[in-house]
Amino acid sequence: MAKNIILIGFMGVGKGSIAREIVKQHPMVALDTDDVIESMENRKIKKIFEEEGEAYFRAIEQHVAEWLESDVRNTLISTGGGFFKVKNLKKIGTVVLLHADFDTIHRRILAHPNAEKKLKKRPLFQDEARARALYDEREKHYMKAADIVIDVEGKSPEKIAKEIIKKVIRK
Repeated sequence: MAKNIILIGFMGVGKGSIAREIVKQHPMVALDTDDVIESMENRKIKKIFEEEGEAYFRAIEQHVAEWLESDVRNTLISTGGGFFKVKNLKKIGTVVLLHADFDTIHRRILAHPNAEKKLKKRPLFQDEARARALYDEREKHYMKAADIVIDVEGKSPEKIAKEIIKKVIRK
């Protein structure tokens, strides 16, 4: 099995921020699946959703997952909120769920200095009621997909990174 670490969790939970903090504390290569997709498609995720729809986006995610499984090793991989659905997730590496309740995630996004930009970047978070329903639908699937669950509520990115390094890298 690849010695990759895959960060999953609901959009806005902090996967990218925590990945950047892990890399500061433990030198390793990191990549973000949404960044890979945007590079492949030469357009933003929001544009892909608008122009092609979610099914097209999920097919690209699966393509990226297959590439990760076959060609990527010793890498920290932060993912989009729906990446947990890829068929080969467990074959890519150790799956770490960053978990917080919906209200915590929503408050975190709204408190961010670039809150408007953060919300625009997340097409499935445009309607709060729909986003909450999506969170409720996904939560049990995240738990099932995870090898390790890290509760991020009330913790700094530095503390969360230390916890992940201790549990996954230096176990």
